Amino acid sequence: MEDSDAVKLRTPDIAENGAVVPVTVSTDLPDVQSISLIVDANPNPLSASFDLTPDAMAEVSFRVKMGKSSKVRALVKTSDKVYMATNEVKVTIGGCGG
Repeated sequence: MEDSDAVKLRTPDIAENGAVVPVTVSTDLPDVQSISLIVDANPNPLSASFDLTPDAMAEVSFRVKMGKSSKVRALVKTSDKVYMATNEVKVTIGGCGG
């Protein structure tokens, strides 16, 4: 994996409700095969994964649950490498039963 400014990860700095944390991942990298989201502190860190077709625009928006404050990592897999972007999200009310 390689950190890359070409991967745009948009998350709130502070999530008031961890049950519905908005996330957008996008990139202009060529040959994107998949986009995945990892929330380090969640019981199941892999929070989302999207397989893309060659004609798809490499941008996804969705909401995830976060039980507590954590690093959030977006992974973009291309035909030759995996690129990553990381944000820290602080959660005030946990969304995973906490």
